[in-house]
Amino acid sequence: MIEYFSCTPNTHLSNVCEHMSSTTLKALFSSQTRVKLLSTFLLHPEQEYFIRELTRLLGEQINSIRRELENLRRIGLVKARHRNRKKYYHVESEFPFFLELKSIFSKEIQAESPAIGSLKKLPNIQLILLAGSFTGTESKVDLLVVGTIKKEILEALLLQEPNLRHVKYSIFPEADFLYRLSLKDRFILEILNDPRHLIVLNTMQKEIEEAMGK
Repeated sequence: MIEYFSCTPNTHLSNVCEHMSSTTLKALFSSQTRVKLLSTFLLHPEQEYFIRELTRLLGEQINSIRRELENLRRIGLVKARHRNRKKYYHVESEFPFFLELKSIFSKEIQAESPAIGSLKKLPNIQLILLAGSFTGTESKVDLLVVGTIKKEILEALLLQEPNLRHVKYSIFPEADFLYRLSLKDRFILEILNDPRHLIVLNTMQKEIEEAMGK
């Protein structure tokens, strides 16, 4: 049984920037608080947040959060609605370049994430694969780990970064992973064979190929 758990612009950005007005770019990237909000909304497009929740999550002042939310709402990237006497904000998936921006932040967080960096340094970890919110793709999990690690330790690493607290992950012992792979387990094959997913650690390529009959 598979268990699921949750817990700076680059060259890619430059390509997107060529097609975006300078006004829009300035509105998007001229504030550290705004970048934090962008990361939160773009990496978790299914989530809604109210202002005080965002202040706790991002460690920013309430007035700064309120001001930057209004800026993002004004350019159309964020929408607001009232529910249970609270005002909730969510990303507008129809915003021009939504997918490109989501991809940018997905790649940046996996490249710079201290949690992923720490995970790679742990002993007895054979495979780390990033999917879902890390790569801007639809996936049952965002993080697949093969090796020996307690879920409490992995969750503690993820909770160090506010933007990773909703990450869905799955942990497999090496033998179990290879056995499922030999049986052509659909979940394993889908996540492993998707070229958009990113393997950041793999010390078991030979074993994988043998299990797949290559």
